[in-house]
Amino acid sequence: MDLGSDAASAQPTGDGTGPPSPAEVIAFYLPQYYPTPENDEWWGPGFTEWTNVARARPLFPGHRQPIIPGELGFYDLRNPETRAAQAELARAHGVTAFCYWHYWFGDGRRLLDRPFAEVLASGQPDFPFCLAWANDTWRGVWIGAPDRVLMEQRYPGVADERAHFDLVVEAFHDPRYVRIDGRPLFAVFNPPALPEPEAFAERWRTWADDAGLPGLFLVGLARGTWRASTRGFDGVVMSQVVPPTVERRRRERVPVDYALSGLTRRAPFVPGIYSAARWWPHVPHLHPHAEERSFPTVLPAWDNTPRSGRRGFLFTGATPERFAEQVRAARRLLAGRPEHERLLFVKSWNEWAEGNILEPDRHRGRGYLEALRGALDGP
Repeated sequence: MDLGSDAASAQPTGDGTGPPSPAEVIAFYLPQYYPTPENDEWWGPGFTEWTNVARARPLFPGHRQPIIPGELGFYDLRNPETRAAQAELARAHGVTAFCYWHYWFGDGRRLLDRPFAEVLASGQPDFPFCLAWANDTWRGVWIGAPDRVLMEQRYPGVADERAHFDLVVEAFHDPRYVRIDGRPLFAVFNPPALPEPEAFAERWRTWADDAGLPGLFLVGLARGTWRASTRGFDGVVMSQVVPPTVERRRRERVPVDYALSGLTRRAPFVPGIYSAARWWPHVPHLHPHAEERSFPTVLPAWDNTPRSGRRGFLFTGATPERFAEQVRAARRLLAGRPEHERLLFVKSWNEWAEGNILEPDRHRGRGYLEALRGALDGP
């Protein structure tokens, strides 16, 4: 498997006493940390994700907010030194690639493309990457208007699809791009939303062949039981926190944490409150259909109240130690696979307003990064 130009130094090696570390540890990367004209219009001048992070407040006793960034500070992703520092932190702690969220809304409409465009054009940082198409409509959730459409995701037809491919094919050729069994990895956030997923997959592979690439490795992020093998995709990234089967069983048994969580989700004065101690043991997981090629996702923590306030939800008791348990569980899930199928996804590198972050914060420092490194290297 070609891991990109910097993979040799980034790949965790383990100590030989446990299952092999994943061949690729891929962290989703949010580019929402610099001002854009659209965000200025929708949210006010100078808005970035940091605006939500800094104004967050505790919503119940013991709720830790705001979560303030640590050594990287409130960075601006237009700064190449910031991007280099992120890559160095990732490399040192076992992350082998960033998966940049990529926005194409149809008819050539794009958002938040500057940081990755500069990474691609400059060749820096020399750190492996891939792309994930966030094919989802943007709505006014953050201002309490979830029905307000800010930027609609459209699928105008094959010509627009080809323009989208032509935009990203340069990245596919970059020596840093993550390749699985020789093929560039491309992820789709919501594959069921595609009008014709099978035709989409076939066209993109054909265009990749025409561009001199050995095809594409297409994965979809899945909730529920979406199946890649019946939709022309190569694999499924298990992005749902808890498997639906587990959630149903817990609902049927009505444990205290599920009942209380249900009450908080319906209450207008607190966010939904879940127990990481109860739910984290079910993270990560694989697809319920054994024939599906699926890849686990690990989650450091979750608290999206900086974005959604009392309409959000969170997991209490999330710690680096519990995150390390997830990583060790993922290693066990992947241990028997060929090297090119040992992919572990991390949600996320820097989703600060959702509370799922590997980057250092002022409370835990590098705690989640060190937990990842230790779990990859240990038994």
